Amino acid sequence: MRSSSVVRTTLVAVLLVAAAALGGAALLSSGPTVPERSIANRPIRVAEDGYVSSATCRACHPSQYDSWHASFHRTMTQVATPATARARFDNVIVPAVHGRPMQLTRRGDQLWAAFDDPDSSEVPDRRTRIERQVVMITGSHHQQVFWYATGNNRLVGQLPGAYLIREQRWIPRRAAVLHPPTDPPFSETGHWNSTCIACHATHGKTQFDTPFGSQPIETQKIDTTVSEMGIACEACHGPSDEHARLNRNPLTRYEQHLTGTADPSAVQPMRLEPRLSSQVCGQCHGVWEFYDRDGERRANADGLPFRPGDDLIRTRLVAQPSVNAEAPAMKALLADDAGFIRDSFWPDGMVRVSGREYNGLIESPCFKNAPAGQSARTLSCFSCHSMHKAPDDPRPDEAWTDDQLTPVATGDGACLQCHDTFRANPAAHTKHRADSSGSSCYNCHMPYTTYGLLKTIRSHTVSSPSVTESVESGRPNACNLCHLDKTLSWTADALARWYGPPAAPALLGEADRTVAASLLWLLRGDAGQRAIAAQAMGWAPAQEASGTGWMAPHLASLLDDPYDAVRFIASRSLRSIPGFGEVPYEFMAPQTERRQAQLRTMTLWGRAPAPSRRTDAQLLMDSKGEVNVPAVLRLLNERNTRRVLLRE
Repeated sequence: MRSSSVVRTTLVAVLLVAAAALGGAALLSSGPTVPERSIANRPIRVAEDGYVSSATCRACHPSQYDSWHASFHRTMTQVATPATARARFDNVIVPAVHGRPMQLTRRGDQLWAAFDDPDSSEVPDRRTRIERQVVMITGSHHQQVFWYATGNNRLVGQLPGAYLIREQRWIPRRAAVLHPPTDPPFSETGHWNSTCIACHATHGKTQFDTPFGSQPIETQKIDTTVSEMGIACEACHGPSDEHARLNRNPLTRYEQHLTGTADPSAVQPMRLEPRLSSQVCGQCHGVWEFYDRDGERRANADGLPFRPGDDLIRTRLVAQPSVNAEAPAMKALLADDAGFIRDSFWPDGMVRVSGREYNGLIESPCFKNAPAGQSARTLSCFSCHSMHKAPDDPRPDEAWTDDQLTPVATGDGACLQCHDTFRANPAAHTKHRADSSGSSCYNCHMPYTTYGLLKTIRSHTVSSPSVTESVESGRPNACNLCHLDKTLSWTADALARWYGPPAAPALLGEADRTVAASLLWLLRGDAGQRAIAAQAMGWAPAQEASGTGWMAPHLASLLDDPYDAVRFIASRSLRSIPGFGEVPYEFMAPQTERRQAQLRTMTLWGRAPAPSRRTDAQLLMDSKGEVNVPAVLRLLNERNTRRVLLRE
């Protein structure tokens, strides 16, 4: 004991000497030094309410700062500069997006755009041509959306085009979301100030004069502020002014390191009980609404009241149709004609839009049925994800930042933390080879049934494949998203044979027994179902399990889909099929050109040798391997044409 005490005292003394040599101020960054109050044309960063910015955290937490800095959370919103824009602005002409072409230029470090003002008229030919400085950017992973200065205080508008990073191209903004084609182009002026700010910045304050639409937005005085652009340290750890002040003394910091003492001046989400730790993520990754107008007024003026460690439902209604569908505020949301909240969920209450993973988590049995309190057996966001890359993680930063998964969660390890009995012989449970994609926990229990960002992502409600749920809710099941060439009847028989009859057997119709489920979703499903089915046809494990020789004609039927996003996804999947990678097609082309692409696809498919074609009736092929056109038309005539808005 005496020896360890001496070592400890000596270590602290050495550290104090080092701290003195560096100077107390050197241990603590003072944060951003650029005064932003002089900037009048966009939301600005201010230090207030105890928020001191991530720069203050850097000196004491360099490795955590570095991993956060590499993440896409940091770049949720950025000030627009040539360095932060992934699109070129060196006198680039962008083809027409809801009007005449955009022209993108640079003036030193400033970005400028000339375009047709979407707020001046709903008729493209009557819109006013304007030129504005681009001042902010949202996104850096899949897409970038650009915000321009309107000239009205800190109110920003949105360029009518969005930039797809992987494809290196511009598309109309409305085409980047699954948006009803019959709706007129929507104005996004003020949308960042009032809505995006909640999850794309830290401690944002909208600060409209009248936040509820009683006064035209162009006549209001708008002074939108944030503590930091993007999702920064204090979004997850809480305002840190007191924490920084208390830890200026190196002795205090190293005393805590040596003794393992928790610091009550900062929130460490990993040390919260799982329900509260997940709510730190759920403040952004959830569908929610204010309980009343008073809550909205306060948030407009003071920012959202939630702080890490709080109970999220104290200050906002988390949408959970399976639980609170009858709550007055929730009923109003579900009845809204715009349909955004209603369309965000499948009929059984499972969330179906990306970015809302918290709503999926809280519906999972692994979360709902877990023991109360702090338990390693309680599912939480941190069961799979880490906000900081571990020092011993061998992956490059680019691999970690994609989903911020912990090393154990890149495979089945996350599930086996609790379900260890399946580790020794997974095939006994999965009924698939242990080394196959069919034995992946994720593929069966978290299938790709959530839509967003022109693709699908895994459901974050852990569930088991169910034909009953597919019939009753319309949600594709894991089996038929991989075995795209099989019917719902085939899946029901397999599940019953392997795991016993379901509690409530689904009533299968004639088509469910005779037509591949993927084709039912693709041909007669609503726009969301069509997008999911089209994406699945481009998924490598599904292509391996189902073959691809029959997919091209069915994907071709979607090249003229009414929804821009469905056409985009279908064309991408079509290009992934051998022999169709070079089919010329532009998803935003006029309908006549899109139909020509359909004909070219069918001609190319028709040249395939007969022995390579499938003749399965459930794939809507005849005995010669030709498309059963009457059957296809029959399903198309049954298409669910309801208005769908999946706006992530």
